[in-house]
Amino acid sequence: MNKAQIEHFFATLQAANPEPASELEYTSVFELLAAVLLSAQATDVGVNKATRKLFPVANTPAKVLALGQAGLEAHIQTIGLFRSKAKHLLATCRILIEQHGGQVPRTREALEALPGVGRKTANVVLNVAFGEPTMAVDTHIFRVSNRTGLAPGKTPLAVELKLLQRVPKAYMTHAHHWLILHGRYICQARKPRCWECAVAADCDFSPKTPKP
Repeated sequence: MNKAQIEHFFATLQAANPEPASELEYTSVFELLAAVLLSAQATDVGVNKATRKLFPVANTPAKVLALGQAGLEAHIQTIGLFRSKAKHLLATCRILIEQHGGQVPRTREALEALPGVGRKTANVVLNVAFGEPTMAVDTHIFRVSNRTGLAPGKTPLAVELKLLQRVPKAYMTHAHHWLILHGRYICQARKPRCWECAVAADCDFSPKTPKP
């Protein structure tokens, strides 16, 4: 994809969805952090199902800690890897209270120092909660970036760095949401829905998938 195609690609996605939002449900920065931590190798739908039961009971670090390992596991047991995620979330809550006054930190270094929080999770929190122009490369963004020719790379980090170079600044705040949603509903893994794609003309993927 050349610069003109990239500009048209994002302008088209923006026109279709001017204010994209995460499909994870949350009402605070802490709830966002917890939901993203729980979402590793799980669907947003599955995480939302669990947090609808968890957050009314425990939506602060102190309240989550008060549940304990067994209590937290009982609320999130429908999510894959729930035991290790419960352990990580409890440890994260302890650090938030002891080192950050119970608040979610606003720096990458502090976020990545939290148990269960990697670069992708930190990028989501920095972007969604604090408006930072970061790029959280999940499986959808990795696929779309490589398939379309937008930002090909062999690793998530390579794709992230290339996206930061190639995505026009005007689109950076919402770019990762547009790419995730595009990968989730149109540029799907097994068979991209090219016949429904508004940006097919800008994409390097060939041959395009015909309408069934």
